[in-house]
Amino acid sequence: MTGGNAALALTMGDPAGIGPDLSLVAWHNRANLRLPAFFLLGDPDMLGARARMLGLDIPLVDTTPERAVSDFARALPVLPVRLTADVHAGEPDTANAGAVIEAIRQAIELTMAGRAQAVVTNPIAKSVLYGAGFGFPGHTEYLAHLAGDALGRTVTPIMLLAGPELRVAPVTIHIPLADVPRALTTEAIVEAARIMSHDLSLRFGVARPRIAISGLNPHAGEDGSLGAEDGTIIAPAVAELRAGGIDAVGPLPADTMFHAEARATYDAALCMYHDQALIPAKTLGFHDSVNATLGLPFVRTSPDHGTAFSLAGTGTARPDSLIAALRLANTMASAEARHTSSAA
Repeated sequence: MTGGNAALALTMGDPAGIGPDLSLVAWHNRANLRLPAFFLLGDPDMLGARARMLGLDIPLVDTTPERAVSDFARALPVLPVRLTADVHAGEPDTANAGAVIEAIRQAIELTMAGRAQAVVTNPIAKSVLYGAGFGFPGHTEYLAHLAGDALGRTVTPIMLLAGPELRVAPVTIHIPLADVPRALTTEAIVEAARIMSHDLSLRFGVARPRIAISGLNPHAGEDGSLGAEDGTIIAPAVAELRAGGIDAVGPLPADTMFHAEARATYDAALCMYHDQALIPAKTLGFHDSVNATLGLPFVRTSPDHGTAFSLAGTGTARPDSLIAALRLANTMASAEARHTSSAA
């Protein structure tokens, strides 16, 4: 559904956070970084004020998705999404939550219509959005809701952390650790691995993905002596995947899955819960890992960090992860376009 020659749609994220800073810095250094063209869904007045705060001379131009590629060379293309309240860097305001959500919604709509190549989302503060009635655990779930509404069917999102040294996804995401054993099912693991395998092939160009699947308990349950779930839930999922032609191995002890020699044996890892996946991802690539949502009918990436309100407007926030997210979104969308073209 993405437009192969279109620009990327970049959402502003929380306007009091570092999303605007990173977007401005990325455009300012676009030539040296050889970034793909993007347009920013945000408030031009807020962006102009933040640029002045950062000491950056950045021209802004109101754009449309169709003009964004040509506009990108001379000015930062902005698709206006007006804020309700004045923005003070580092001070989030629920009065602006509606505009933050609207920027996401428009980005998805434009991308699914083929008017944008992919979606890149700046960080949001979920607690701020909750105060305005936001009914989703996070970005990922909201994106799946929007996609499902558009398609008329349920969409299962998989949160993949992709860095230079590791790709890893959790089966369960934003739930308490105590709830993980009850939430894990053989069916959920199989579905997550199938989506991962499909998108690694379609959007990452991996011909036959190798997927390493972690255990839940220490030592992957130690033959049941440290927990039954590895044998009763995870092992059957691996067997089903292998029977279906997916190159999956596991359940593997999570404490020995992420050293260099182990990582060389697989293309991506599937873990059972949030921190089991994100700790190695952030340890190996804290500044340049990217959150890529698999299972959606469009490409979506995001920096692998939060709003960092304390850094907003200071000029000290590092743009590495946003830059990586922009590049990866372009790479994934281009790979999908090539795959679709060759299959036609």
